[in-house]
Amino acid sequence: MKQTCFVLMLLVATNTYAQPLEQFLSHPIESNFASSPDGKSIAWVINEHGKRNILVKTGTDLPRFLTDYPLDDGQEISQLVFSPNGTKLLYVRGGGANRSGQNPNPASLAEGTDQAIYYKEISSKSPPAKITNGNSPVFFKDGVKFLFSRDGQIYESPMDINATPKLLFSARGSNGGPKFSPDGNEVLFTSDRGDHSFIGVYSLIRKSIRWIAPDVSNDALPVWSPDGKRIAFIRTAGIKIGQLSDLTGGEKFSILIADAETGKATAIWKSPADDGGFAQSTPTPLAWTSTGRILFFSEHSGWNHIYSMNETGGDLKDITPGNGEVESYVQDASGKFIYFDGNREDVDRRHIWKSDITIGTPVAITSGEGIEMYPAFAGNSLYAFRSTINTSKTLVRVDEVTKSMVPVYGQKLTTFSSAGFVKPEQVIFKAADGTTIHGQLFINRTLSSTRPGIVFMHGGPIRQMLLGFHYSDYYINCYAFNQYLASQGYVVLSVNFRTGVGYGRDFRRAKNQGPRGANEYQDVVAAAKYLQSLQQVDPAKIGLWGGSYGGYLTAMGLSRNPEIFKAGVDVHGVHDWSFDGQDATNSWGLQKKELELALKSSPVADLSKWTGPVLFVHGDDDRNVNFQQSTDLVEKLREKNVPVEVLILPDEIHGFLRYDSWKRIFEGAKDFFDRKLK
Repeated sequence: MKQTCFVLMLLVATNTYAQPLEQFLSHPIESNFASSPDGKSIAWVINEHGKRNILVKTGTDLPRFLTDYPLDDGQEISQLVFSPNGTKLLYVRGGGANRSGQNPNPASLAEGTDQAIYYKEISSKSPPAKITNGNSPVFFKDGVKFLFSRDGQIYESPMDINATPKLLFSARGSNGGPKFSPDGNEVLFTSDRGDHSFIGVYSLIRKSIRWIAPDVSNDALPVWSPDGKRIAFIRTAGIKIGQLSDLTGGEKFSILIADAETGKATAIWKSPADDGGFAQSTPTPLAWTSTGRILFFSEHSGWNHIYSMNETGGDLKDITPGNGEVESYVQDASGKFIYFDGNREDVDRRHIWKSDITIGTPVAITSGEGIEMYPAFAGNSLYAFRSTINTSKTLVRVDEVTKSMVPVYGQKLTTFSSAGFVKPEQVIFKAADGTTIHGQLFINRTLSSTRPGIVFMHGGPIRQMLLGFHYSDYYINCYAFNQYLASQGYVVLSVNFRTGVGYGRDFRRAKNQGPRGANEYQDVVAAAKYLQSLQQVDPAKIGLWGGSYGGYLTAMGLSRNPEIFKAGVDVHGVHDWSFDGQDATNSWGLQKKELELALKSSPVADLSKWTGPVLFVHGDDDRNVNFQQSTDLVEKLREKNVPVEVLILPDEIHGFLRYDSWKRIFEGAKDFFDRKLK
């Protein structure tokens, strides 16, 4: 015992820590759940060290691999779809193209990459067959053919690698989202025309298109009635000249019911105010249940909730009431209940709830210190993805009666260990203007030494970090790195700054945010001051790091408050809002008169103060943040002789698709902080 104590004291004294990065970062990541129509089989994707493959489980059989992709090549697997009889599986491998028509190739494979649809017989030992380039496959009722999307058009194809897919119909615009009618004879779709969009129906029998209540509006997200005679859809205003999309805003929306044959439509519900936009970004923004209820998302209560009404728009009920956001849900087989995920009664986590679709009255299905997301059914069995403070997202079967959650696939990587994790502590503090801010504190309280502090900011900005492993692949890795930093002798505070989700509409739509005043930056300063108040933290050694929007806030800290922030790791951050602020892809809707304020709200406006060292990280196939945002700032700081380091990842995208990329980033960031703050 004395020898053990001596070793522990030696570790603290020399500031050396046992757990390597791999024990925090090397965890399986699971996603993309699908179940066969008969409920007998389930399939999902597992990512082990960047090697993405499909697992399948049928009945009481053990899970088995359906694919064998051996490389960390950054090729995503998504859109798993079972055939109607459950014997076949279609899936998509590869990511979508950038503006130049190039698919993600973060491993710089010499042969290039594509996005293609693959076919696999569940019982066969033969390898998957590549059918065609495209995405969004949907089986015909016969299970012999399928529809898919490519270049804004809808095609059909047999399950034959030698067949040539044919265009289903020819129509202007970008056509997608096909949905078969209940009898399988018609295809419902959306046709995006730029400033407006239409709902269309293509008859497979008559080989003709009819348009549903065409207008100057944007009509989208259509669903069939259970009998196939009517169509429900969401209508928002068309885009006026000079109007750009703005993710910080909202929009008014209506729900319309149309006769599927005549196309005549009637609005059955209109939002009280601009309660849409964000609400329709959910996986199932509109549904028509077998019991005749219309389900939809809206923020008009101040939270993103699910509402239920009858087919005439009457008997409106909030069936997910309370202070909490809802992100996804699934209906049970009876059509009488939904199971939804949300943070009601546990604001910094997620749990599964059950609610009657007519009267509401949610009942908790899961609880505790875990995080449960994305409920789904296979037959009568309820599944979800679950994480904890030291295990990342895992597919579990949920027993509604006992409240138990059993992992479906329990394999762990030998390089991963849960031993070095600390329990993140919920902290609540005030910004300078009195706004209440939540954060998660990562601190190893067994260490007695005074340590550097690190502030972490998420991206988005429409995100929320939680008291455990996140449900998003990107933030699973960020959480792991924050834990690793804590194990290496840092105190980390992950801050949920205003503009994020989880705390209601007003928090997300806070005034003067981003390019319109950077009001949320004061939350980052408040987080730093909270760290400085802790006796375990050296107040003179505060660093910060973050990706995307978090990269922007990292640069803001170094440029505005060098007396607080001494070093930063800026991962693909925005540095000059005025640079591409009017670009529609920027999503902030900035007008020319706002560009001066946008510049003042940017890190480049305060470069005269910037003295602290910085590590810039960026992939040059970034489709979210222009790579030149880093090029510009790096060159300007070099001209000022500011200590600048760069880690450039050729051909990587914004989400860093390779395990090797994440490992290199975090090894580089830890080394940088060690040299600058320790």
